[in-house]
Amino acid sequence: MRPADDSGGDPDGRGAERGVYEQVAEAITTGLREHGPAAVPGRLCGAAVALVPVDGASVSLRGTGMPVHLAASSPYAARLAALQATLGDGPCRHVLDTGSPVLVRDLAAADGADRWPVFAQQALGTGVRAVYALPLGSGSACFGSLDLYRDTPGVLTDRQLGVAGLVADAMTSALMELPYGLPDGDEPWLSGLAADHDRVHQAVGMIMAQLGVGADEALARLRGDAFAHGRTALEVALDVVSHRRRFDTR
Repeated sequence: MRPADDSGGDPDGRGAERGVYEQVAEAITTGLREHGPAAVPGRLCGAAVALVPVDGASVSLRGTGMPVHLAASSPYAARLAALQATLGDGPCRHVLDTGSPVLVRDLAAADGADRWPVFAQQALGTGVRAVYALPLGSGSACFGSLDLYRDTPGVLTDRQLGVAGLVADAMTSALMELPYGLPDGDEPWLSGLAADHDRVHQAVGMIMAQLGVGADEALARLRGDAFAHGRTALEVALDVVSHRRRFDTR
């Protein structure tokens, strides 16, 4: 359920501001309680949906060639993150390239449809109307994007954006402070993510060899094939690596 808007009656706004910080802190603390490092990004995505009037949230990290999907609040949000990675376009990519937030009030309007025509069309087909993407890190050192999706068009108020920014700050801190290795000797919490990213790069290398093209062209072919068949780039990459898909045969 989306949080209700509240205007507050505090004349200087300080009490309301303290209330917002306390609400965000409590939601984040509750969401992370008794969960291991690997669950933290997903739980923070869930906290974003609980605190801001949106229907889904996902987080992606900067990767070589394409964003790396890390976590999402739901399969619906995960699919939207994968769509942006597959297309190589969308608000997430813009945030990773510029370090600046992207606030699209209506994907059906010119500011979304003209800017990212294919992504907008595909996202609208899933029911998404608005996207708000916030950088993780700083403008000069942006390493990820927190993307918020809403099924109805509209803007976020300054207060709602402030709450979203607090969640993004919490996400940034968590990702910077989470241990790479686990004390009990289990595999690092990022190992699965790294393996997926490695598979994409391995597939790109195999496509380069099959077609005699450069890395950019090979990645474009991979993405194009995924989009044409309604799949993600990772799904096609896994087929290439396992020799179920070749690009030098019809």
